[in-house]
Amino acid sequence: MNKTIRIGGASGFWGDSSVGAPQLVRHGKVDYLVFDYLAELTMSILAAARLRKPELGYATDFVTVTMKSLLREISERGIRVVSNAGGMNPQGCAEAIAALAAEQGLAVKIAVVEGDDVMPLLPTLRSAGVRDMQKGHALPEKVLSANAYLGALPIKAALDQGAQIVVTGRCVDSAVTLGVLMHEFGWQPHEYDHLAQASLAGHVIECGCQATGGLHTDWDQVPDWANIGYPIVECSADGSFVVSKPPGTGGLVSTATVGEQILYEIGDPGAYLLPDVTCDFTQVRLEQAGPDQVRVSGARGRAPGNGYKVCATFIDGFRCNAQLSIVGIDAVAKARRTGEALIERTRRLFAENGWSDYTRTGLQVLGAESCYGPHAATGAAREVVLWVAVMHPQKEALELFAREVAAPGTSWSPGTTGVGGRPSPGPSIRQCAFLVDKARVQPAVRLDGSSFAIEVPMSESTDPAPASGRQAVAPDARATGSATDTIEVPLIRLAFGRSGDKGDISNVGLIARRLHYLPVLRAEVTPERVKQWLGHLVQGSVTRYDLPGFDAMNFVCEAALDGGGMASLRNDSLGKGMAQILLSMPVAVPRAVLDAA
Repeated sequence: MNKTIRIGGASGFWGDSSVGAPQLVRHGKVDYLVFDYLAELTMSILAAARLRKPELGYATDFVTVTMKSLLREISERGIRVVSNAGGMNPQGCAEAIAALAAEQGLAVKIAVVEGDDVMPLLPTLRSAGVRDMQKGHALPEKVLSANAYLGALPIKAALDQGAQIVVTGRCVDSAVTLGVLMHEFGWQPHEYDHLAQASLAGHVIECGCQATGGLHTDWDQVPDWANIGYPIVECSADGSFVVSKPPGTGGLVSTATVGEQILYEIGDPGAYLLPDVTCDFTQVRLEQAGPDQVRVSGARGRAPGNGYKVCATFIDGFRCNAQLSIVGIDAVAKARRTGEALIERTRRLFAENGWSDYTRTGLQVLGAESCYGPHAATGAAREVVLWVAVMHPQKEALELFAREVAAPGTSWSPGTTGVGGRPSPGPSIRQCAFLVDKARVQPAVRLDGSSFAIEVPMSESTDPAPASGRQAVAPDARATGSATDTIEVPLIRLAFGRSGDKGDISNVGLIARRLHYLPVLRAEVTPERVKQWLGHLVQGSVTRYDLPGFDAMNFVCEAALDGGGMASLRNDSLGKGMAQILLSMPVAVPRAVLDAA
């Protein structure tokens, strides 16, 4: 069958640029637009929004920006849309789109995927002793929201019933693409290799321009950032696909840019766990099929587990972030002293008011390479930003802290500026993740005023995680040669890198720039060395997984992000800079290997 389906990835998160959807609609020749809005952090933001206004809780930009300007064109071109913009209120999101369609005189068939809200199950789960997946903590007593990551079957069912727009709540990011391809090619739930390939296609485009040159290690080789192209996957019935972008746009589609995105946040590549399929990406192959075209194949699938991952949010006191700019000689030392004095002063004021101490405090000097820890350059910066983040059980205490932030402008260090107004304390909304049996969750589709349940097959296997890619390929003892034959270079000379987060876990992926560099990487970049180099950030274990299919490796660093997301007091709470820090690590390379380049 020669049929192919073109799917455009129009959004990587809530807050992504508004240029993606118009570009894909008008120049991408796409059959479908898919939107991913729901990063783990986004669910915390939506929970806070729903606290203020119960009718909110969805990604409003999807309606007020994207659909408002493009709904007519989408309808006229016959493009179908799948989006998880519904967040915690998919019905409210769908109703807003329906009202917009009515205003424009359009008849649009809109489906809503429901069933991800598992709040009613919490008392039973808490009594059964269900605990947080990463930290092992008991479930919080006061939970704001708890949403299961649903799979692709409800999306497929909605499209099967003729929906032109499908709005979901919480689902796995790649499911918006998998649901489309299951519908178009008639794939069944047991066709795991096809489902794994389709899930990989969804993973490649779920973060928008991260597949087309965004965040690329060799950023200076990526043209025209202002007009960067959003990704398109053209998928075939055998599951293989080609990644591209609209013609005439900026950006870059290469085996390196696509490979970096494949590594992004996947954990164990031999057991990437999704509700529809357990994916094995270790033998994925990338081929440059033409300018800005990469063919992807080789993903394999196995049966999924019988549980859904649930993301729950809860309030854990209050937090406040403050920044000040410090200019001049000894700026780093002046900034550190300012931050320490600010915390000392406010602690004294707390005691005078009868309040407890801070729950947590964080102090960084941005511009002094504080995120590099012991690897920071020793040069003296003369312009830095003081970052202070604090948490406290009482909002009143942090309001006092916020008032004191401006005082250093006339009290302490010369060159203090850039106060930028008083910071606002807010609830510290944190997350915990746990598993719930699929049999306890009932996905459903609401369409044309009625609702129908979706049957999700159970797997015979209770453990979806064998066939791990961990240390799949042993280091080559010939890689390093004798000490006299080697030269020390930064890791970035040998590898591309990309990092991201999953809660408090940082995921750092590396791809060999050339095949003959790979033995050096395996010998030099061991879990032990990574743990040592990143030891000022990573408090837990480091595990390495190999992906020999495209000369890559993935490092999973636990307890690495100071709690991660909104729980972290670091400036880089999502670990976006961790790959950059690792790429500065020196490695010993045989001179002959470098000369062969």
